[in-house]
Amino acid sequence: MSPALRRPGTRVVAGLGALVAAGVCFALVATTTGLPSFPGIDQMPLPGGADLGDHPYEITAEFGDVLSLSPQSSVKVNDVAVGRVTKISLTPDSWTAKVTMRVNGKIRMPANAYAHLEQSSLLGEKYVQLSPPADGTAQGALSDGDRIPLVRTNRNPEVEEVFGALSMLLNGGGVAQLKTITTELNKALSGQEPQIRSMLGRVDTLVTDLDTHKEDITDALDGVNRLAATLATRKQDVGTVLTGLSPGLKVLEKQRGSLLTMLRSLDTLSTVAVDTVNRSKADMVADLKALAPTLTALADSGNDLPDSLQVLLTYPFTDEVLRGVKGDYLNVYLDVTAMPGTQIIPALTPEVPAETGARTSGPALPLPLPSVTTSGTEGTR
Repeated sequence: MSPALRRPGTRVVAGLGALVAAGVCFALVATTTGLPSFPGIDQMPLPGGADLGDHPYEITAEFGDVLSLSPQSSVKVNDVAVGRVTKISLTPDSWTAKVTMRVNGKIRMPANAYAHLEQSSLLGEKYVQLSPPADGTAQGALSDGDRIPLVRTNRNPEVEEVFGALSMLLNGGGVAQLKTITTELNKALSGQEPQIRSMLGRVDTLVTDLDTHKEDITDALDGVNRLAATLATRKQDVGTVLTGLSPGLKVLEKQRGSLLTMLRSLDTLSTVAVDTVNRSKADMVADLKALAPTLTALADSGNDLPDSLQVLLTYPFTDEVLRGVKGDYLNVYLDVTAMPGTQIIPALTPEVPAETGARTSGPALPLPLPSVTTSGTEGTR
């Protein structure tokens, strides 16, 4: 035996190695001979773990990457250990990790709780942190067999990842680019200080105005939102309108040449009209000047012209004729019916034809007929 093996530390290491080898051999023998097997070293309970109580419940969580998380790791709520990880496996038909945990039955978490993979210190152990959702969104309660999906799990960045990103930034990343950007900005802004200051002032004014009218902007956005909601409810009507527009657009497409020809003709017509107006401008101005005396005379006539129109356009007698007529009757026909036995003054009796043998004048006589109708140019108003 070499002198190195005689040292106490070396003997301890050798003893531990022998124990591990013996355990492996015993496990192999137990597997091949059917003897009862013992759990692996990763399944052995560790001292000082969380108290699971008498009635723990089991839940699972899906992680995209569990890093160096191992079974028997702690499960914490508000940094207090309330359970432990019992199993880590690969989700069937996917590349996500399935972490099985047992939690103390007295710990109540909402059914939509989140699971975060965190680290106790910079180089400390990994553990699973359970946390409730935002205030007012908690639903139900976690119970035995529940699952936390991948959308409600995440992990903190590893120290190696942080150092790798920092190394990339310092060695070949953004530091050199920052220097280039700073240099180019100095070159671009050199000598342009007044313009830059003015631009910053205008930007400040713009931002101030926007802040002043933020309520109006919000109202406009709300109106757009209501319009979008209305259009969404009338999606079928909008689709019908768009479908109905399709034949019209096809017709316009077919008649595009004719429309272009019409627009060109309108352009030519406008050119001719403008030229015509320009050529006749002097004559038009002269005509308007010649009309000026006539229009002035009409304006000076005042109410005389409307009054004359009343006389000219009334048939057969105008209202103005009433002033020259003495009496209270004009253009009135009177029908009179007399009862039998009524005497009529001869002056009002109409002429009776000669063949009837009636008298045309004389004293009042009884009316031989049941009724007499007279008419004339006078009557009641």
